Amino acid sequence: MNSSRRKFLKLAGMAALGITAGKYEKIFGLTGYSNTQHSQSVSKLRAMVIDIRKCLVEKGCTACISSCNKTHNVPNIDNTKHEIKWIWKEDYENVFLEKENHFLNEDFKHSEILILCNHCDNPPCVKVCPTKATWKREDGIVMMDWHRCIGCRYCMAACPYGSRSFNWISPRPFIENITKNFPTRTKGVVEKCTFCDERLARNQLPACVEACPQKCLLFGDLNDSKSEVRQVLANNFSIRRKPSLGTNPKIYYIV
Repeated sequence: MNSSRRKFLKLAGMAALGITAGKYEKIFGLTGYSNTQHSQSVSKLRAMVIDIRKCLVEKGCTACISSCNKTHNVPNIDNTKHEIKWIWKEDYENVFLEKENHFLNEDFKHSEILILCNHCDNPPCVKVCPTKATWKREDGIVMMDWHRCIGCRYCMAACPYGSRSFNWISPRPFIENITKNFPTRTKGVVEKCTFCDERLARNQLPACVEACPQKCLLFGDLNDSKSEVRQVLANNFSIRRKPSLGTNPKIYYIV
């Protein structure tokens, strides 16, 4: 074998190896999911802080939930098998399964905690979606394209927080007053919170944050050291849901 042929085969082998490596990196999610806090190309990293202490002041308050539902045409379906949830409440022990504090404030233990999509920095839902109907924006918001969703529900299976809902039936008959400036969804698609991306585009806060009477919901930029969310997190102890999974949730709870 002459030297030119050996050189050609060597280069061809190296090229094939590079292509294969790139292919498997995409399949197994080895690239594109690094912590965006360390990315030089991202100017903002959106996050929410929920102060449980303030949230429990007015027991039974659902102002944030009502505002979200009205803004995004979330249907009111009584059948729990078909209900759609963007932001809702669950018992503390079900929300923070890994927190074993036997001497925790009794008000916390017996209260319902506000939950929503965690907009993970390393979202497993994004990795499994075959049509890219769900993706992560550069500012960290995990989005949904309801027109591209084929209803396979892989994202629901992958989400460890149960933050996605599936439209088993058409939601429109269960919306009392349809908000015309936000699209309704159809039967057979998945939906969830998108941090009110449509409001952010108009320089408005998420509907839930704006509606909270106790101001227990804060929203801002984690990359801005002077932002309110960074200041609150720096001066208060916070916890997140299932941090050991490595999803890096961007919903923080002050306790």
